[in-house]
Amino acid sequence: MKGLADIYGQQFKTTLASFLQYRAAIAIWMIGHILEPLIFLVVWSAVAASRGTEVGGFGPRDFAAYFIVMMLVNHATYTWIMYEFEYRIRHGSLSFALLRPLHPIHIDIVDNVSSKLITLPMMLVAAGLLAAVFKPTFHPVLWSAAAFVPAIFLAFLVRFLTEWTLALAGFWTTRVSAVNQAYYVAALFLSGQVAPLVLLPGPVRAVATVLPFRWTISFPVELLLGRLTPGQALAGFGAQLAWLALSLVLLRIVWRAGVRVYSAVGA
Repeated sequence: MKGLADIYGQQFKTTLASFLQYRAAIAIWMIGHILEPLIFLVVWSAVAASRGTEVGGFGPRDFAAYFIVMMLVNHATYTWIMYEFEYRIRHGSLSFALLRPLHPIHIDIVDNVSSKLITLPMMLVAAGLLAAVFKPTFHPVLWSAAAFVPAIFLAFLVRFLTEWTLALAGFWTTRVSAVNQAYYVAALFLSGQVAPLVLLPGPVRAVATVLPFRWTISFPVELLLGRLTPGQALAGFGAQLAWLALSLVLLRIVWRAGVRVYSAVGA
């Protein structure tokens, strides 16, 4: 464990230095992460205002609170490995990673966390500006705010491991963009990014509850906003732990099978 901690520490330094060389790219990436929830916030706030009442228990200021918190939760749990892994295979860079004594997933964890550390202050500033403009209404309670911390940590692990496993499809096909886009669209609706899940039809909510999507974004958001009972929160943690265990098992199985069939396409 000490050796792994030393490796993580050195990799953090390397990754942070690397990211700081691409400040323009980071700024463009952040704009996308801010604009998407902002558009949904404006649309749903306009819908609630036009009706002069609430929509599914959400008024304009409630929507503001939801989408601002959702923006931060999405930032904390977002990964890009699905879009990068096939490139590593096609260009052969994965071959060098496989020669190392450390599993490639550890480098991706460090890269992901490093990017969040760099961009978090700017995301907080953006959240503050949005709060000043839209004046959100928050109703958090002490226990749910405290429970939010482990919920966001588990949400990150579930999303990271699930998407890392999905990225391994690149072992069998060098073009996985269609798979990635299908996953992205499903996550957009079923994780609560387009709208709070309570506004979606019952069958859609049921699918979101069975699949991991709700537990990666919507659950932490609902928890911080105080919209869950203690019983619902415990059920949510149970679902997160179940998906964490399942994703770990699937990752091991798919990784072993994928490495056996791996052959670099590029140089």
